[in-house]
Amino acid sequence: MLTILIAMLGIVVIAGLVLFYVAFPHRGETPTNGEWLGSAMTRAADRLPTLDERRRPAAPGAGPPHLTRT
Repeated sequence: MLTILIAMLGIVVIAGLVLFYVAFPHRGETPTNGEWLGSAMTRAADRLPTLDERRRPAAPGAGPPHLTRT
């Protein structure tokens, strides 16, 4: 029972961090409270590798419908 409670608490904490990141640092805004958490998340996100949308190959059939149908 204790293991389930600890796991659920961890899940809720991670979900809260994801929600905080999407609400503030991901959009480029600074949070009104918890500036230290926003700056820490921004630094962590800058260190992670990401895909460059301009260099990513397009999936087959991913263009506009009027150009991909034959």
